Amino acid sequence: MIAILAAAALAAAPAPCPEIVTAEAFICRAVRATAEDKPAEAAQSFEQAAQALNSSDPQVARLYAAAGNSWIAADQPGKAALDLDRALSGTSLQAAQRGEALPDRARAAEAQDDLKTARAKLTEATQTISQDPFLWFFSAALAIRENDAATAKSSIERALALAPADAMILFEAGHVAQFSGDNVGARNYWERVVARDPNGTAGKAAREALRLLPAPLTVKGEPRD
Repeated sequence: MIAILAAAALAAAPAPCPEIVTAEAFICRAVRATAEDKPAEAAQSFEQAAQALNSSDPQVARLYAAAGNSWIAADQPGKAALDLDRALSGTSLQAAQRGEALPDRARAAEAQDDLKTARAKLTEATQTISQDPFLWFFSAALAIRENDAATAKSSIERALALAPADAMILFEAGHVAQFSGDNVGARNYWERVVARDPNGTAGKAAREALRLLPAPLTVKGEPRD
């Protein structure tokens, strides 16, 4: 609730956040830093907001989860893992809130090459957020690192069933196809990405992936007399 109020206040008035030591002020700074694409500053402010509250306040876990997410964006997975473990250690995060924090913890683990922990956190998350296509998107990407083609295929199929037009999911589907030895399927997915997202991140990545694919085979008929 505090984060919602701070975000609403920030949207309504572009004035600087108050220079006081309160959770609301720190959250205001975190929201502003996020909007300005300063994830490390946002993470630090979310941590300070958590520390400004009584440790029994259920908002503390949500703030540490937000800090962990911001540390991931700042490419600091070690710090992300610490904050996300704080968020997940108690019982404040329940149901979908806990489910949403678990994939972030998995991402932090994967970035630290701890694939076992990453898979365990994703498996736990499926108990509450199995309808989130990006859970399955990340599961497919993780499975490639685990050299598990069967899990990669089943996971990307779940993601596609939930979000069949999403460019990033289509791009990962191409990656899974290539990993499985299906260059024709990979080309098909990546061409769809380029058509759907020509100027976006996914479209640019798909064009580069297509450039690196072997040229498609062509069938030529025998010359006639």
